[in-house]
Amino acid sequence: MPNQKKPQYAVLRPIESFANPRPSIQKRMADGKKLRKVVSIASQGVYTAPINRRDPVEILENQAKSRIKSLIPIRYERMLQSPFAFYRGGAAIMAQDLSNQPTTNITVQLCGDMHVSNFGLFGTAEHRLVFGINDFDETLPGSWEWDLKRLVASAVVACESLGGNNALSKKLVFRICSEYQKQMARYSKMPYLDLAQEFIGEKDIRNHFSKEHQKKIDAYLKECKGQSNIQVLQKLTTLVGENRKIINKPPLIEHFKKNAYGVSLRTLIDKALLNYSSSLLADRKILFERYTLKDFARKVVGVGSVGTNCMVLYMEGDSPKDPLFLQYKEAQKSVLSPYLGESIYRDMGQRVVAGQRLLQGAPDIFLNYGSIQFDISRGQGFYLRQLRDMKGGIEIGPGGVSLKNFPDYARLFGWALALGHARSGDSAMISGYCGSSKDFSQAMYQFARAYAIQNEQDYGRFCKAVKTGKLKVASKKMAL
Repeated sequence: MPNQKKPQYAVLRPIESFANPRPSIQKRMADGKKLRKVVSIASQGVYTAPINRRDPVEILENQAKSRIKSLIPIRYERMLQSPFAFYRGGAAIMAQDLSNQPTTNITVQLCGDMHVSNFGLFGTAEHRLVFGINDFDETLPGSWEWDLKRLVASAVVACESLGGNNALSKKLVFRICSEYQKQMARYSKMPYLDLAQEFIGEKDIRNHFSKEHQKKIDAYLKECKGQSNIQVLQKLTTLVGENRKIINKPPLIEHFKKNAYGVSLRTLIDKALLNYSSSLLADRKILFERYTLKDFARKVVGVGSVGTNCMVLYMEGDSPKDPLFLQYKEAQKSVLSPYLGESIYRDMGQRVVAGQRLLQGAPDIFLNYGSIQFDISRGQGFYLRQLRDMKGGIEIGPGGVSLKNFPDYARLFGWALALGHARSGDSAMISGYCGSSKDFSQAMYQFARAYAIQNEQDYGRFCKAVKTGKLKVASKKMAL
């Protein structure tokens, strides 16, 4: 594990030193630049697989042990669709590889599963539409390179999955990295309060798209702004007698009365909501407790999350015209923890929420965590957030990111990641190390290209395990 050390959660000073000034911006930038003598920029471009690298299929099977068994074939079928789909579900596979690469050990809050489909639009507490990272299940502190390397490798893999050539994949990586460098340099000089209030808004998004793509991005922004609980009500529920219920679409959306341990789900949900609301801020607690739980169902989401316990909770205010939809997501240990250490949070839901608040800066007003106990020895950490209030993900393929508009999106990806890292780490040191030279982009492209080959090989092993029957997959109709 070259140049790795256990990251520190707090990048703050001991409380007795608050009267002493921090090192200047110039000093910290110079310190970052000096790190190039310890970990050269060129070395960042070299991918070296661990000597005793674990088989990717074995890693996936090990993950499946802590998940809902009946859903694992759905996960595998979704990963089978392309090398990029496999990459999305393989954060645990890449974690072992990243632990073997040289890093500067400048700690930030890592997303932990950074890839080009892990961005989107969301509404702030003030209902401003902003762009940013949107999935934090694997978040943990670590060196900034882990996120950036996973992001640029994903750009190459996704580009190839769409039929793009080497020239385009190189362009994508260079745009991501140059924007990361540019924004990190800007954030290194920005007053801390301004940084805390910095968001990538609608105007910024439009400015990053060429004229030929303006109409498409405007339509996407309009669609996301129109997302509301009323729309979800019409899409996900139907009238059953005088009440509205979530529509069953097994196995992707299903109602259950009991959990895997034979405990009443309604009882567990009631306890979970009480636990969740007890730690809400006072104003949000009062608001939340005005709603009544009407229905809930398990909902299969994403690729990497499939098999964890995810549910939709349908709540109402004084009438069906005041609906609230929350997403319940089980939080397990981060796939980074075997290499970066355990979270300081005992509750994994708290780990996710703390990481999201650090990286995103403007989570929705109902984002919070809790835990439930099934019996004396078994429990589950979770977090809740609004299901689809002014939210929109980034899809790779038809209707979303195409080969034509990928370069425009790439700059936004680099910017959003730089903003998340600057919020939680030392932007001056990172900027000092990265500099402004294209040498940095070139090194990251070399790494991304090499890791795309590794991913292709792993995908081949995965496909072979499916073909031989070692891994069971669901039918496409059931999984997609």
